Order: sequence, then structure tokens, then C-alpha cells
Amino acid sequence: MKEFLATGIIKADSSIALYVMGILVCIIVPYLLGSLNFAVMISKTGYHDDIRTHGSGNAGATNMLRTHGKKAAALTFLGDALKAVLSVCIGLFLMPGDEFAYVAAFFCMVGHAFPIFFKFKGGKGVVVAAASMLVLNPIVCLICIAIFVIIVGFTKYVSLGSIIAAILFPLLNYKLNVYFLPTAIKTVFCIMMGIFIIFLHRKNISRLLNGTESKIGKNNPKNLK
Repeated sequence: MKEFLATGIIKADSSIALYVMGILVCIIVPYLLGSLNFAVMISKTGYHDDIRTHGSGNAGATNMLRTHGKKAAALTFLGDALKAVLSVCIGLFLMPGDEFAYVAAFFCMVGHAFPIFFKFKGGKGVVVAAASMLVLNPIVCLICIAIFVIIVGFTKYVSLGSIIAAILFPLLNYKLNVYFLPTAIKTVFCIMMGIFIIFLHRKNISRLLNGTESKIGKNNPKNLK
């Protein structure tokens, strides 16, 4: 398998046009997959409303949990994870090495946060990033999940756990390699994934600093906007 991933469907010595086409596929298709925001789709089809009008206004699993319960949150989590895995697999199998799988993961996150199908208002990409990490680097993913669980367990702040994990992911991924050694593209897009999650949590950071951030298990909609 590693030998196949090292060469990919589009080989390193392919024509420039074919190689560029492969790169575009790793950008456009994951973005469109990411734009399939399951929180919005499930809330509209199952509950006849828009999750973005509730709680934090975020179209993600955490807000679905607070608003519609465990079943809706679980379905949202599963859908967001599957689209991330599919996006990463496109990059892994289409292009040589694994660096364009990181490109695919990032653009799936962009689609999730700014979905073209839902007026560019989506979620914060934590589940998408975690599922991508699970495929790209299972060791780092498990470490980040453990850190996330510990932080959330002690503080009850999901956002804080997500932010810390986002900071650590690029650093750990650079040191602990599963498939291939670091490349410039891989390193840059790892950092971009982390920065992107932190950027999308900028309001949460402000609320954490002033003590108004909502804790998991407590529904404080007035504090979430």
C-alpha cells in the first residue's frame, strides 16, 4: 500500500497539465464535499429549522448536541467525519506521496466552514480535522484526542480542547511521521489547518478570556452569540 501511495494514480513524472489537474481535483472536490454541511442538512430535514439560528449559530456537532440532542449530534459527527476521510483518500490515491492529502484535508475544512451550498456559513471544522488526522497520522490523532479529552474533562470547555489540539497537531505531525517524511507542502498545510481552526474559534477565545464561554453540558445560549 505504501508503495502505491508513494506513486499515486497521477505519477510524479506525468505531464504538467495532468499534474495540475490532479492538484485542482484535490482542491475543488474536497471543498465541495466539505460544503455538504450535515448539521444544516439534518436540522433542516429532520427538525425543519436551521441549526445556525440556535445556540452559538455554529453548524457543527457540538451545537447540534446542545440544540437537538445526542442522535442529531452523532449523525452530524459521522457525516462530517466521512466527508473528511473521503477527501483525504482522494489526495492519497490520486497524487504521489501524502502531501496533497493534506491539501485536500484543508480545503474540506474550508468547505465545511464556508459552504458554497449554504451561504458560506458553516461550522468550525474540528471533526473534519480530526477525521483527516486519523487517516493522515493515526498516532498524532490519538495523542490530540487524548489531550482534547483531558482538557475538556477538566475544564468542560470544548473550544479550549479544540484550540489546544489545533496548536499541537502541526508540531506533533512534524515530529511523528507514519507514512512519509515532512515536505514543505505538508508542513505548510498542517500549520494552515491549525491556524484555520484557531481563527474559527476567535469568538470562543474572547469568551474564554472574559469568562462567558459555555461549558459542555450547560446550555447558555445568551453567552454563545
